Amino acid sequence: MDFDLDAHISKTPDFPKSGITFYDFSPALEDGAILAKMIDAFCAISHPLAPDVIAGIDARGFLFATPLALAMGCGAVMVRKAGKLPGKVIEQSYALEYGEAVLSLQTSRQIKGKRVLLVDDLLATGGTVSASVDLINKAGGIVAGTACLIELTGLGGRALLAEKNCPVVSLQTYEF
Repeated sequence: MDFDLDAHISKTPDFPKSGITFYDFSPALEDGAILAKMIDAFCAISHPLAPDVIAGIDARGFLFATPLALAMGCGAVMVRKAGKLPGKVIEQSYALEYGEAVLSLQTSRQIKGKRVLLVDDLLATGGTVSASVDLINKAGGIVAGTACLIELTGLGGRALLAEKNCPVVSLQTYEF
């Protein structure tokens, strides 16, 4: 599917700090026709990965995981930040530039042996998706790949995920 999302992403230089450009996809969410095209485009790039389950990564990945799951006839699960899910969970910690964070998944989710597509809004350094890959593997799932709305190609996330045999598909790319 040929869909250029760039016109529907606002760019704010020097936010949240100097030297960083914030890519805001909020304008695309405001337009029902564009939102439908985004989900159709997500389906088109995700279909070859043949997922059984779509896993939305906390929090903006949730915006795309459920409609993508519906459109693809898959189930959906949530990869959440620590302390956000009830019941027994498995966790995976990962490094941030300013410390450490933890992701969790409920053990009662039925993903063992299923192909799981991770979905998030942005792939930059790959740390969050990499931790999600580890979490899905711990749960017995098979990582089909990751789909993201925006990929910042100059930050090395794709290379990190390639080391984990996690294919990456994205709708829109920018260097930084």
